Amino acid sequence: LAWGVALWSLATLLTPWAAAHSTLALLCVRAFFGLAEGVAMPSMTTLLSRWFPRDERASAVGISMAGFHMGNVVGLLLTPIMLSCIGISGPFILFASLGLLWVSTWSSGVTNNPQDSPFITRSELRLIQAGKQVHTPTNRAKPNPYLLLLLSKLPTWAIIFANMTNNWGYFVLLSWMPVYFQTVFNVNLKQAAWFSALPWATMAISGYYAGAASDFLIRTGHSVTSVRKIMQSIGFMGPGLSLLCLNYAKSPSCAAVFMTVALSLSSFSQAGFLLNMQDIAPECAGFLHGISNCAGTLAAIVSTIGTGYFVQWLGSFQAFLTVTAFLYFATTVFWILFATGERVF
Repeated sequence: LAWGVALWSLATLLTPWAAAHSTLALLCVRAFFGLAEGVAMPSMTTLLSRWFPRDERASAVGISMAGFHMGNVVGLLLTPIMLSCIGISGPFILFASLGLLWVSTWSSGVTNNPQDSPFITRSELRLIQAGKQVHTPTNRAKPNPYLLLLLSKLPTWAIIFANMTNNWGYFVLLSWMPVYFQTVFNVNLKQAAWFSALPWATMAISGYYAGAASDFLIRTGHSVTSVRKIMQSIGFMGPGLSLLCLNYAKSPSCAAVFMTVALSLSSFSQAGFLLNMQDIAPECAGFLHGISNCAGTLAAIVSTIGTGYFVQWLGSFQAFLTVTAFLYFATTVFWILFATGERVF
């Protein structure tokens, strides 16, 4: 993870230079950025599965992802200001510097396994190990299953389709939200940034509470399968309905409310498919996350590019928002039918 952050921070720092040099250089640097950034989520999944007992992982994911979402808030608010005051290189230098600062702190204080950490107490270590023993049939490490074996099980496909749908909606909103406000409601870029930042801030908060609620339900005796299905259903049905309502928004304030609701409820997916990888494949959760993230990234690319074509073709955002909403609904049905909280691999 540290190497990934260091490399994508370097790529961020080089982006203005590459843009000034040539289109090919810019594409190469951004491709390198994407390759380096790809390790983040699988690494996080692996670390959380090692460091937290099962009935605390949803809260841990909620806290971790809160930082992820707040990064969007900071980026959306600071970037327009820095562009107007400092120039195009300012945001890239700042964000690259923050990444390298994080690497120096992380590398000196974090270990892959809790038993190797000098900062953990014996009671904390026993709590982590006990949480794993309760839910895991054996402590003996198993080799990673073959890719074909992973793909032969429907719970794996439930995670893959959920990741694809989540990324589809997430990156449509992340990439096109400022353009939406600017195009539909004729607000300027700085105003659009404020309207766009609010949903991400509430998403950080709601994601934590979704995780806490998930852990509470598991501790009070509800099955992991039912909790994962409930959380994921909220995480997809809520955004789907909100996007349909967004088609009827008559003001930027009203649209911001619907987008805020959509993204806030989508954070419940953190206690759904994002945690489910650790449920069905605890010994290779990072590997499974990497597989599903490949599909999710492709969906994000298609949706981000597709939004532009849809809007250009039809002259409005409404059609694409409707397609995205029904994609949420269809994936929810598949998830309810085939997802499980029990160990599969």
